[in-house]
Amino acid sequence: MAEVQRFMRINKPCILLIVISGMERFAFKGVASNLVTYLTDVMKMSNSSAAKTVNSWVGFTSMLPLLVATLADTYWDKYSTILASSVLYVAGLLALTSTALRWSWNPMNKISSATSLSWSLFMISLGQGGYNPSLQAFGAEQLGDDNGLPCTNNNDQSSSNKSLFFQWWYFGVCCGSLLGVSIMSYIQDTLGWGLGFAIPTIAMVTSIAMFLCGNRFYTRDQERNIDGKSFEEIIQAVKAAVSKMINRLKKPNNDYNVVELELQEKALCSQDPDAIEGFGGNSDESIHPVRAAKMVLHLLPVWVMLLMFAVIFQQPATFFTKQGMTMRRNIGSNFRIPPAALQSAITVSIIILMPLYDTCFIPLVSFFTRNEKGINVMQRIGIGMFLSVIAMVVAALTERKRLQICKEMGFLETKSESVPFSIFWLLPQYILLGISDIFTVVGMQEFFYSEVPVRMRTTGIALYTSVFGVGSFLSALLISLIEYFTSSRGRENGWFSDDMNEARLDKYYWFLALSSAISLLSFVIYCRFLESRT
Repeated sequence: MAEVQRFMRINKPCILLIVISGMERFAFKGVASNLVTYLTDVMKMSNSSAAKTVNSWVGFTSMLPLLVATLADTYWDKYSTILASSVLYVAGLLALTSTALRWSWNPMNKISSATSLSWSLFMISLGQGGYNPSLQAFGAEQLGDDNGLPCTNNNDQSSSNKSLFFQWWYFGVCCGSLLGVSIMSYIQDTLGWGLGFAIPTIAMVTSIAMFLCGNRFYTRDQERNIDGKSFEEIIQAVKAAVSKMINRLKKPNNDYNVVELELQEKALCSQDPDAIEGFGGNSDESIHPVRAAKMVLHLLPVWVMLLMFAVIFQQPATFFTKQGMTMRRNIGSNFRIPPAALQSAITVSIIILMPLYDTCFIPLVSFFTRNEKGINVMQRIGIGMFLSVIAMVVAALTERKRLQICKEMGFLETKSESVPFSIFWLLPQYILLGISDIFTVVGMQEFFYSEVPVRMRTTGIALYTSVFGVGSFLSALLISLIEYFTSSRGRENGWFSDDMNEARLDKYYWFLALSSAISLLSFVIYCRFLESRT
């Protein structure tokens, strides 16, 4: 009952937009979760090429919001950006569906199909680049309790509502992802890719219709930078700040100390709105470009330290899926579990455990921390990063066991693909990643949204998605580098051999666990440094 009462603090427009976001995730995950299988089985790519293609596309898709969001914050409004982006989104899904149908009729024209596939995925990326950050920022604005301060602790009630919104937003996203991964992967593997891509297209069209039906409920912020100078001024401010840092090296230390004292007197999260330059007593006034630039630069260390978490985030849709294809997947005598469907374990764990976060975890932690929210945003992110390291350790141990069974039973000599090792042994690593998402992903959304000026909230959401974008590119780069350095005669692809019984994914998982542990240690040290300065 307490959880229901907390949920009712979210108004009708927010609930509608949460449902719409879930439908969009159903459409996207219905395509992305099994795309690596489409590329290997239909387009005949190698395992490493398919994984790099998926990682690069997901990275490009996640990076685009950073560009589109700045334009939306500077020149457009969120509502118009949502509508325009949704048209491109649907056009890309329609093109992808037609590509799959044409391939089934004429499988010999591989070059034409590859070109059509590339353009289809590009349009989906372009549409999602404006759609997702604008929709989420638009949804957060519907709460109507924003006081304009770029800070997570300026108002306990407002901060609590924002935290609750982002938590339920991610809950809705996970529900849509669960349906997209579990249902669509089965349909694509058994009924064909044409139907498997057509259903996500229909779902996306339906979500747009629902968004338009909610027009009478929305609170639309008409205040925006019509002159389009805000973002340009911030860029100029960043350039000026860099120039000052260079010139400062030529100045005496006394001048540097004066600048340091001036920065310390202007805290980022000042409790007094009047103390923040550019706000005055009116939250509708534009924040000063220099202050806005400082706030964005303040986020970069955290952004960088989250990249390895984003690399781990890519594994379920690539190597986890290929790993599952080699394992025993039968339930009974007739049904075989689609490997991509196991990604639903992540979302199931989130859906089941998310309500327990408020009802069990927070009250328990609050008793020890004397904090009503239990833990702050940075602690929440850190706990999730730690759990992702544990997930990689478990994945490495599981893969090592699978390879041991292959060796003991002679599968390396027979080149058999199916190993008598149940696919359900992969569940612990999926579930651990799901629990880590409850902490880190929700914490990231709240952190990047709350720590930027009000007029840059779409950009704040885009900064959050760009972590996963750069993480996808970093994942593709790591695969290329490791593939290059580990390839040897007799083992054509090294750790990422197309024969999964010869591949050494266990070593790759250990490498990710170690890299993520270093990132977590850096994150903890940085947080301690921030605490020591406050």
